[in-house]
Parts: sequence; structure tokens; C-alpha cells
Amino acid sequence: MAVLRTRKNVLLTGRPGVGKTTVIRRVVEQLQGWRACGFYTQELRRQTRRIGFRVVTLDGQEGRLAEVGFDSPYRVGRYGVDVQSFERLALPTLTIPGADLLVIDEIGKMECFSRPFQQAVQCVLDGRLPVLGTIGRGGGPFMRSVRGRKDVRFIEVTGASRTELPSRLAQMLRALREDQRGQ
Repeated sequence: MAVLRTRKNVLLTGRPGVGKTTVIRRVVEQLQGWRACGFYTQELRRQTRRIGFRVVTLDGQEGRLAEVGFDSPYRVGRYGVDVQSFERLALPTLTIPGADLLVIDEIGKMECFSRPFQQAVQCVLDGRLPVLGTIGRGGGPFMRSVRGRKDVRFIEVTGASRTELPSRLAQMLRALREDQRGQ
């Protein structure tokens, strides 16, 4: 736990579909009494086929992030990215007064088409609140710069670790909060 105390930002990594978002949602559930703000992304499916992604805020708002057939100059593979919808929903959740934890799921190629998002991520990582998020494996210069930060702890989610990680992370975040209160 001592390592986390010097790094208030925790970003989960791992292969697509391993359960990073599920881990984050379970951590938030375990932090009863905390005011968590932010967003997560969720797949859109038609039967068994993935057709896109939506952004869901922790206060229950949702909208399109990317979709097959969406006409956009911003593309990742077969998905057109709806940068305006993403910014309208996600950005306000990163500046909510009185928050105890900021959730950013995810810092990925689609989200990084937004310059204001990149700036907001930089600010919250530099800020006083702990950040719990995910980061994609690929990406451009911004994602590489986040991976190079000394104040971020990276934890890989695997099939074997995803069950025990939520309680471990919740415990680590509680310890960090106690340390901050004691200063």
C-alpha cells in the first residue's frame, strides 16, 4: 500500500474484454459514502455483434461515443467517433465540487480525439483527488505521456486478478484518503 500512497492515480490496463470496467464499477460500489464522479464506457451490441460504444456518467446520463455507420471525421477502425456527445457528457463529470474520487474509463484512442478531454485528464491527474481509470494499450503521444507519469500506478487486469482487484483497490484508496486527511 505504501506505493499507492505516493501515487494517487491508478490506471488499469489489460486486453480488451478482460473486465477493466467491471473492476472499476465494483470499486465504486465498495466505496460507500464516497462521492465518485466521472464516467465509464460500455459496448453497444446487436445480438452478438459489437456495433459501438456509449459513454455512461456515474450519475446515470448516457450517450454515444462511437458507432458503426456514424459519419464522423474521427474514426477508429470501423467506428465513427461522436466527439461532441462524448465531450458534452464526460467533461462536466471531471470537475464536480465535493468529489472524493474521479473515474475515467477510459483514456483511449476514441476519447483522445478530444483536446479538451486531454487537458481535463492532465488537470485531474495533477490535482489533489485520486483518479481511478483505465488506459488503452496503443494510442498516440498523449497516451504515451500519461504512461510516463511518475504519479500513476498501473495495474494489469487479468482473468486471474479481476475478482480480487476491486476489494484490494477499494482498500488502497481508503488508505490514501486517510493519509491525505492526516496531512
